[in-house]
This record gives sequence, structure tokens and C-alpha cells, in this order.
Amino acid sequence: MTDSSRRQSTDRTSSSEAEALTELESLLDRSQDTHLTAAEVEVLAQLRQIVLEQQPQTPTARSQPPPQKNFTTEEEAIAELRDLLFGPELQAKLDKSQLRVEDVSRVLPEAIILRSLQDDQLTQAAVPTVEQAIQTSVRRDLNTLSDALFPIIGPASRKAAMAALKTFVATFNQALDHSLTPRSFRWRLEAMQTGKSFAEVVLLRTLVYRVEEVFLIHRQTGLLLHSLAVDPTATQDADLVAAMLKAIQDFVQDSFKVKQQDRLDALEFGELTIWIEQGPQAILAGIIRGHAPKELRENFQATLETIHKKFYQPLLNFRGDDTPFEASKSYLENCLQSQYQTNSDKPSPLLLLLIGGLLCTLGWWSFMSFQARQKWQAYLNTLNLQAGIVVVSADSHFGKYYISGLRDPLAADPIQLISDAEIDPKNVVSRWQPYISLEPQFVTKRAEKLLQPPKTTSLKVDRNGVLYMTGIAPRQWIAQAKKVAPNLPGVTQLQTEHLTEAELQELLKTKTELEREILLFVNDRPQLLPNQQQKLEKVVAAIQKLTKIAPIVNKDVRIEIKGHADSDGSTEHNMSLSQARAKQILSTLVSQGIRASDLTTIGVGAQEPWQQKASQNNREMNRRVSFKVFLTDAP
Repeated sequence: MTDSSRRQSTDRTSSSEAEALTELESLLDRSQDTHLTAAEVEVLAQLRQIVLEQQPQTPTARSQPPPQKNFTTEEEAIAELRDLLFGPELQAKLDKSQLRVEDVSRVLPEAIILRSLQDDQLTQAAVPTVEQAIQTSVRRDLNTLSDALFPIIGPASRKAAMAALKTFVATFNQALDHSLTPRSFRWRLEAMQTGKSFAEVVLLRTLVYRVEEVFLIHRQTGLLLHSLAVDPTATQDADLVAAMLKAIQDFVQDSFKVKQQDRLDALEFGELTIWIEQGPQAILAGIIRGHAPKELRENFQATLETIHKKFYQPLLNFRGDDTPFEASKSYLENCLQSQYQTNSDKPSPLLLLLIGGLLCTLGWWSFMSFQARQKWQAYLNTLNLQAGIVVVSADSHFGKYYISGLRDPLAADPIQLISDAEIDPKNVVSRWQPYISLEPQFVTKRAEKLLQPPKTTSLKVDRNGVLYMTGIAPRQWIAQAKKVAPNLPGVTQLQTEHLTEAELQELLKTKTELEREILLFVNDRPQLLPNQQQKLEKVVAAIQKLTKIAPIVNKDVRIEIKGHADSDGSTEHNMSLSQARAKQILSTLVSQGIRASDLTTIGVGAQEPWQQKASQNNREMNRRVSFKVFLTDAP
């Protein structure tokens, strides 16, 4: 520490001491407090005297060494004062664990980092706690850990699925290549004789070579560092294999007096060969099925060199822990190579042609069968939608179709529907039993067929069985329909509110036409104009028609003949003139065979003019006779 830093530290210490003494003096001044007891006052006075005796007068004086006289007594006094001042704080820290926890939390992160840089003892000590924490978290909430692992599990799952799919496709292609050749039949026979699967026989007969398993062995100890196999389920104990290889090498060296630098590089056991590549610190051994090329040994050598380069320190300091060598898996995978024979035994063209023709025939038959089933199903759906047809059963056998059910005689013809569905009627056996459908459209058709309504009348049956008759019909037909309609199947009620009798309709029409007719007279005379004769005949015909139809519809008819006059002349004269004109028409009608009892006359003079505006034309129109028809129910 430099002199300047020492001076700064001394100044801070002096300042802190000065502040502490000042606060202590203010506390000791409480000796004048009247609430204190005599003993408390005496103790405070003694303490004040001790403190003030030890207090320097100035900062310079405080920086000087204390006097040497009475050192022991003064030292004991300062110690006693320190216990009085700081004893409770230290005791509080010991009593309150929360204070200790806060102090530890301030230095814990740095302490963990420093310890991790020294060795891995902290990691090994934390492993059980971390494992237990993970298990507790999973039991408490499974989603927490699954959400954290989701970004890793997704890509890993997709990669595994793609690898499995590629393996399946390769296996399928290989099996397909060997499924239609004469050689494949021999291999299937061999598989049945030897008890092996067809895939195993194909593998043995088409395999050039394949590395079944590789071992990475520590050279000095002979212990297994890592191993990898094509089929992990079919491998032996890797540690045992590594120990046996080391024992065989030692046996060869001890038994045959070979040089120290000479090593065993290959072993053969039936169809298996073991290649061994040795390095300064490790040995790479591979179990090979078949005859491998020399390029594979070069691959083994390159892999072993790479492992020595990447794992030099773990190999040099190996003490039995093989954990660091798990990372060598990617290098060992490069040694698991294989090669298969190309398929030169192709199927014969005749066999391919035969199989192709069979497949085409089978495909055509399948297509036609599918199309026939679709047509038959469409035909059944059409029948189910037809009113008046109930399908009870439908089946098919060897190209023949069988169907049975119920059919209303008014429903659609199932045989015609078969032709519409493009199905040969010869292939369909139908059995239909007649029945009466209560569907409204069939009830309506039966009503029309039985009642035969006129063209001016329409019939309709609703879902509730109510038969509605609307329009115009003769009275006699209406009476007959009211008797017959309630007995029709499916008809529960007859509604004729909007049905009008034709005779009544004709009577009303004739009445309207007659009331529109007028007959004009000569000025100031009860004599028709010469051109009114045709109108008079039309009026006679209308009245005769009224008197003929009225009894049919139970009506009494009375026709009022009303005479009119223009405004010329006096009122009495006009009234007399209009009455004379009405009687003149009455005489003419009676002479035509119309009963006088059906006719009445009245004169209104000029009281009901044709139009209020006075003009020559209007005066001519006012010299007229009009008609009013009254219809009443006959008694």
C-alpha cells in the first residue's frame, strides 16, 4: 500500500472515530436525565470519564500514539467500551439467521465461479441436488420441463423419424429387388430350411462386407473406452470383447517371441474378421462380415489418428473414467461402413409381361367393380329420395343385384330409374309390393283422378291431410266433391272457403254487365233513340240470363228500371218524363217475355245527372234509363 493510500485510510478512520465519539458524547450526556436512577447516573459518569480521557483533542493528536502510562488500565477500559458498543450487534447477527443469509448471498455467485475454475468437486456435489430438483419439478408440473425441452425434442424427433423412414425405404427397395427373381425363390427355400428369415438370407447372399461393430480400447490398460454397433441388440459384452482382444495380443507376443513393435492386426473367425489398428495410446478394432477392401483399413487408420489428436489429454491421463470418450461416437460412426452386390439377376421379360398383364387385369376388374358399386349405391340413394318408394332390402352377389320394397302405384317406376342409373336391368332382380302412400302429392293425385275437377278448380293436400279446393266450379260438382272427398285415403278435412260456384260467378258477372248498360231517349219524349235498339236487345238477354241463373243458386232477382231527364223544364215535368221513360222500357221488356213481377220502375227526373257539368253531350246522356239489380236469398 502506498503512503497516499495509507493517509486516505487514516483520514477516513479518523473521521469515523470522530463521528462515533460525538454520538457517544451525546448519549453520555444523559446523566442529567431525571428519569435515571442513581446507580445508572454513576455508571454513565464513569463511562464518560473513561471515554473523554481516551479522546484526542484534535485530529493531529489522534494520529499520535497514545501515552504509555496506565496502558493496561486504559486497554481494559477500551475493550470494555467496545463490548458495550458492539456486543449487541454481534449477538444479533448470531441470533438472526436472516442476517447471515444475506451476507452469504452477496459472495455466493463469485465463490461458485472461483470454485468451478479450480476443479469439478462442486459439480459432483451438486449433481444429486439438481437431479432431485428435476424430479420434484416433473412431479409438480410436467409442462414446465416439457416446454423447456420442446425446442430440442422437436428437431430430434423429426431427425429420428426421417432416419427410420430412409431405412424402411431402403429395406423395402431391397426386398422388392429380390422378390421377383428366380434366385429369390432359392433364397426363400434356403430360409425355410435353415430357419433364418428371408431378410437374413438376402443379407448373407448379397453382402460384400459390413462393419458390424467397432471398439476403441486403451492400449496400456486394455480397458474399453467406447464402442459402436450396427445392431446394438445383437452385440456381445463390449468390455469382455476388449479384454479378450488385449489378452490375445499379449498371448501372441509372449508365445511367438515377436518384436516389441510388431502387433496383431487381424483375426478371422468363420465369416467374421477382426481388424486391429494400434496407436500410441489407443487401439481401434472392428468386426467385419465379408471381405472388406484395403480402403477400409485406411479409414480405420485415419479415424484412429483423429481420435489421438482430439483426445490426446484424456488418453494420456486415463484412469478408468471413459466419460470423456463418449464424444468419439461421431468418429467411430465413420467406420461402420458396408457394401452390397448389385442385383444382376433381373426378372425375365416373359415373367414381367405375365405379371404386368395380371396386374392390369386385376386393376381393370377392381376399377369396374368399384364403378359398378358406385352406380348401385347411387341408384339406391335415388330410390330413397323418391316419394312413395320404400326400400326394404338391397344386396349384391357375383354381379347380380337384388332389391325389394314397397311402391305406391303413383310413384316413379324403379325399372326406369335403373336405366337412368346406367345399370343393366337384366342384372337387377326387383320385387315391389304395392301400397298406398299418404304423401300429400299422392293424395292430391288420387283426389284429382277421382274428382276430376274443372280446369278452373285446383286441389292441394297439405301434411295434415287437409284438402284445399280453390277456384270456380259448377254447383253440382261442388256438391258431389263434398260427398266424395272425405272418403279419400289421406284426406282428413275439406276446405272450400276459396271455392266459388260457377253459376253464382256468372250471375254476379251478368249483374255487373247489366248495371253498366244505359238506354238513351229523344229529347222531351219517352221514346228511344233509333240507335238504341241493339242495346235494348242486349239488356233483354242479360235480364233473361239473370232470371234463369238466380233460381239455380237459390237467389231471387229484382231489377229496378230507373228513368232520368235533363235539367231543361220544370221539376214536375222532368219527374213525369223520367217515369214515363222507365214505364216504356218496362212495357218493352214484358213484351219480350220477362215477368213484370221481377221488374220495378222509378223516375228521378234530373236529380241524378250523368255529370254535373252542363253541356250538350251531358244533357243527351241525362235523357236515359239505367238498371239496378238486387239479389236476395230465396226463401
